[in-house]
Amino acid sequence: MTGDISQPFAAGLSRRLAAFVHRSRWEDVPEPVRAHAMRAVFNGFGTALGGSSDQAVLRLTKSLAPFSAGENATVIGHTQRRDALTAAFLNAAAMNVFDFDDTHAGTIIHPTAPVAPVVLALAETRPVSGAELLHAFTLGVEVACRIGNAVSPNHYDRGWHITSTCGIFGAAVAAAKLLKLGENEILWALGNASAQASGLVETLGFMAKSTGVGNAARGGLVSALMAQCGVEGPPQPLEGPRGFLKVCSGQPKPELIEGGLGSEWEILRNMFKPYPCGVVLNPVIDACLAARATPNFSANQIVEVVVRGAPLLKARADRPEVTTGREAQVSAQHAVAVSLLRGHAGAEDFSDAAVNDPEVSILRAKVRPVEIDASTPVEAAHVSIRYADGSSVVVSEKVATGSLARPMSDSALREKFAALARYGCPTLAVAPLADALWTLVDQKNAGDLMKLARPRSEVVRE
Repeated sequence: MTGDISQPFAAGLSRRLAAFVHRSRWEDVPEPVRAHAMRAVFNGFGTALGGSSDQAVLRLTKSLAPFSAGENATVIGHTQRRDALTAAFLNAAAMNVFDFDDTHAGTIIHPTAPVAPVVLALAETRPVSGAELLHAFTLGVEVACRIGNAVSPNHYDRGWHITSTCGIFGAAVAAAKLLKLGENEILWALGNASAQASGLVETLGFMAKSTGVGNAARGGLVSALMAQCGVEGPPQPLEGPRGFLKVCSGQPKPELIEGGLGSEWEILRNMFKPYPCGVVLNPVIDACLAARATPNFSANQIVEVVVRGAPLLKARADRPEVTTGREAQVSAQHAVAVSLLRGHAGAEDFSDAAVNDPEVSILRAKVRPVEIDASTPVEAAHVSIRYADGSSVVVSEKVATGSLARPMSDSALREKFAALARYGCPTLAVAPLADALWTLVDQKNAGDLMKLARPRSEVVRE
């Protein structure tokens, strides 16, 4: 650990961050940042629609429904409304449940899931313009990702689920900005969030992961609401001797929180996923889809598949024995099998039904344990296929679809949105909602778009 835990970093970091959020104006945000924030909300909304009928979200809804203190906020993809705290929790869980949401390069935070549901819920309780919502969202993502930079990579390596632990600070800041809190109150909101920051990598592949992301959204909103009512937090929640940075990382870099603040925007390093699984699997799927296009490809003749990639690929996705769609989202073996067999990798391909498909099971068993190639970056992978006749094909994917160097196009994002809506919420009128989200910055009342997120009837997906 750097330095003595009993000594704080340069005091005032948390206050300066709160001051930046308080002073920030929408006019200060460059147009490319504004546009990317809109894409992030659009993409997050689509993943929430896709996840709205997932069993994890339905069970979470059932568990929380008896304690909802009103019906003033929309649960995306559902007819029944809940209180703002519950809606924020459930929408965050739905956005992240398929691992189909965005990913911040360098930290692998999925920043939209804990932040967007907070501002969407608040927009239904008070007049909020689209520009105000996007401004608060942008600041929330910025804070979450910068704190993530400061604790990476040691924080995640220790087993902290960084989307939850850092996402709660972004959620608190976004809520505080939308509530028009002062500098002191924003600092208290950060302090209140620090008392709740939690989430474990051990939960990946299980429904419990969604509770961590949901709690980050709800906890961030609670943190700001408490600050609004005068609940004081510590003055140095981030940099203090026992603050978040030192407690949750063995090698914190607090300077990364402030460096370029207001001029270099972390949201521009936010990537959108083409497939509903861990980001380390994107190049693997790309390589498999490319292999299907090679001459004489035959899935039935495959006898062995070898995947080589970055150490993180093996650490997070070397899971040959999967029994549920949730586990499949972080299984290289499953991703290889469905991609080679079906020629696509959508939400339905990472479902329980896909996991139990006999053809998928047979091919999955032919995928060997992931091999590490330390020289391969996370956005690249190598797939080698050997056939029964002794021939083989090797495909190397250097830059994955959805990465910073090869981003998804706007048209691809709209196709993804429509496909997810059809999968998770087929009774919803998709086009009006998509159009409203795409022009969110021009909306006079951002809360109105949530009316478009309620389907004609509920969907229950087994």
